[in-house]
Amino acid sequence: MNQDNLPDSKGPASRFPIIRQVHARAILEWLGAGWRDCRKGGVASLFYGACFAAAGWLMQAVFAQAYALFAGLTTGFLLLGPFLALGLYDLSRRMELGEPPQLLPTVAAWRPNLANVGLFAALLAVVLLVWARASIVVFALFFAGGLPSFADVVRTVLTFEQADFALVYFAVGGFFATFVFAISVIALPLMLDRKTDAITAAIASLVACGRNPGPMLLWAACIVLLVTIGFATFFFGLILTMPLVGHATWHAYRDLVQVDDTGTI
Repeated sequence: MNQDNLPDSKGPASRFPIIRQVHARAILEWLGAGWRDCRKGGVASLFYGACFAAAGWLMQAVFAQAYALFAGLTTGFLLLGPFLALGLYDLSRRMELGEPPQLLPTVAAWRPNLANVGLFAALLAVVLLVWARASIVVFALFFAGGLPSFADVVRTVLTFEQADFALVYFAVGGFFATFVFAISVIALPLMLDRKTDAITAAIASLVACGRNPGPMLLWAACIVLLVTIGFATFFFGLILTMPLVGHATWHAYRDLVQVDDTGTI
């Protein structure tokens, strides 16, 4: 993985970032660096993971009787993951600068670029709401007798009674997930580090995906796997897997964005 000297990122970048091409093996380096940050970050890293887990438990308690909405929100709140992980990016950034891994300074990481981070978060929130609505519509189309329970959904999927439901549901969900991943894979780290505007950051993420389709596809698959592990453990796994994803994403950003000739990353 490319290791560049950290710049002074007090001012906004004046040019579109130069996007590097990376090899698929870089993903292992991102995960390795992310794991080291998890260990070094300690309680501060685990705090953010606990927030993801707590969000899952809360939605389960509130929407357990409305499984279609619960399923949409549970998977969909991870569409907000790039924003919710902002503190993890900042924690990695501060540790690179040699600062101690303290939680409090990272909680308000969004403040220096509030307008652009807020705009991007609003976009992610809109996508979440649209996905939640789409989730309910898909359930309603395939379960005409009423919204199913969790057991009903598992039974129909595992026994292939409604294979078309699983196909449509995951296809629609995959579309939303792909869109969010493509515009956000490096967007929020870029806005945090260089104070870049939201549109430039989103386009830079699209360029990163376009220049590195194979590695980005594998990276997306790794994120899905880690999130699935978190879900499969009744959200407890998110306490560890989400900090790992957040820290690794910061190192992915470092690898994908080149230092410009002014010394700004």
